[in-house]
Amino acid sequence: MEIKIQPMGPTQTNCYIVTVDGKDIIIDPGMGATQWVLDNVTNPVAILNTHGHFDHVWSNKEVKETLKIPLYCPKEDVFMLTNCPLGQTPPESTPDHIVENDEALTIEGVEIKFRHFPGHTPGCSIIEIQDVWFSGDFLFEQSIGRWDFPFSSGEAMVKSLEKALTVEGDYTLYPGHGLSTTLKAEQRVIPYWIEQVKQTI
Repeated sequence: MEIKIQPMGPTQTNCYIVTVDGKDIIIDPGMGATQWVLDNVTNPVAILNTHGHFDHVWSNKEVKETLKIPLYCPKEDVFMLTNCPLGQTPPESTPDHIVENDEALTIEGVEIKFRHFPGHTPGCSIIEIQDVWFSGDFLFEQSIGRWDFPFSSGEAMVKSLEKALTVEGDYTLYPGHGLSTTLKAEQRVIPYWIEQVKQTI
């Protein structure tokens, strides 16, 4: 697996190109991502969204139409692609595949799992490919996603964090913002964050 990373836009949202067996999968094409994607793919097969916030989906429409590849989005965040809850105006996009919670998919022979961890958004998911988690805005290095936005939920975030603590094995985490980390490293600080969230709900 080869992973290319480019932070995009004012929020420095990580856009990823994941190449497995010669197939390029684009994860979270944010603001201004299109040209970088075009310059760095040779065999694009899909666009995947970890969740529906504007800074992760801004270039969905342009990349999809330019490359003529399908868009996958978690079902509970699909509404955000046409009605941004954060007051922004990204180009509206329509998913070709609405992903069910914790759904496992095979795209062009590449096995992918959307692990559902709501809280930051209703559909917030980690995209698992082999031993890597593209964790969107659920888990960051030593931190977690905000739970105070419209359609966020502190109660759901606590349950998701507790669920993440039960995952066995280790994964390399590539988050929606900032540097990569590992699941084991973050599991050590998740109990702290559970208590922080509980104090606000």
